[in-house]
Amino acid sequence: MSQLLPFVLFAFVASITPGPTNILVLSNSSRFGLGAAMPIIFGACSAAASIVLLVGLGAGEWLLHHPQLQQLMSWLGLAWLLYLAWQIARSPAEPVEAAAAPRRLGALGAAGLQLVNPKVWMMALAVVGVFSGAAADAGRYAIHALLFFLIALPCLAAWALLGVGAAKLLHSAAHMRRFNYAMALLLVVSALLSL
Repeated sequence: MSQLLPFVLFAFVASITPGPTNILVLSNSSRFGLGAAMPIIFGACSAAASIVLLVGLGAGEWLLHHPQLQQLMSWLGLAWLLYLAWQIARSPAEPVEAAAAPRRLGALGAAGLQLVNPKVWMMALAVVGVFSGAAADAGRYAIHALLFFLIALPCLAAWALLGVGAAKLLHSAAHMRRFNYAMALLLVVSALLSL
């Protein structure tokens, strides 16, 4: 247990600190409710945990030997996040109660974002390199992946609850428009910072 405590703290900090996924969860829950954020949370947490496992099983080593692929993933991730920011910025500026249900990011979109998010891959490399140890096997990687999943779930749920709380303040089109612009800007900034 004492060996897992540093990893648990790392996973908590990696999951709770602002990043593209946290901002998307916040934005979706504030506009569409807690239920709309749940697929994003499960998709993102599942994909991030899977990446931890894949990196432990060798994908991380392979990726380190292919810097062009790393760069491509970074650019794809940036393009995807900029597209999502654009979608948020141009979302209807209707109060939350009256907002129509446009196409939303779901579990697969959130999982796809993790696959091209350099921050997630760097986090997974840190898990394998720092917390798993040189003698780690598939079982240890699986434990770290499961723990990361279980820690990330409530962290992203906290962001969703924050979004639901913010929705109480978004009862006018002007407030909603400013919120949409702020979320889009935060998403762009977080995308640029993760490169």
